[in-house]
Amino acid sequence: MKPRQAIPADKLGEPHAQLRDADGKLLGGIVRKDGEWVLGLDGKIAGTSHSAAHVLAILKRAAALLRAEGKAVDLVFSAPLREAAHAEAAAEGLDFEAFQEKLAREMAGGR
Repeated sequence: MKPRQAIPADKLGEPHAQLRDADGKLLGGIVRKDGEWVLGLDGKIAGTSHSAAHVLAILKRAAALLRAEGKAVDLVFSAPLREAAHAEAAAEGLDFEAFQEKLAREMAGGR
């Protein structure tokens, strides 16, 4: 197994969210790079999207799942990410809470 090489900070993108455990270990995050939102989980890129609402909802869902397992986690995110996510939800006629619920249903295979 090859050792993981550190990526220079200027190559990562602009940070907008981070999910950390009680010890401060980074569990996940969102950066903005080349016009896309990049979601990272457990040190790996989980996906990219043009939708701030999707990546924020997924990271918030990850935080909720960890908390449901009894793990203490802290999720912080930027005002620009929150504003973009809420604007996307509003464009669909939803508040962000309803958007999150809809996405969770879709991810679970329901509509």
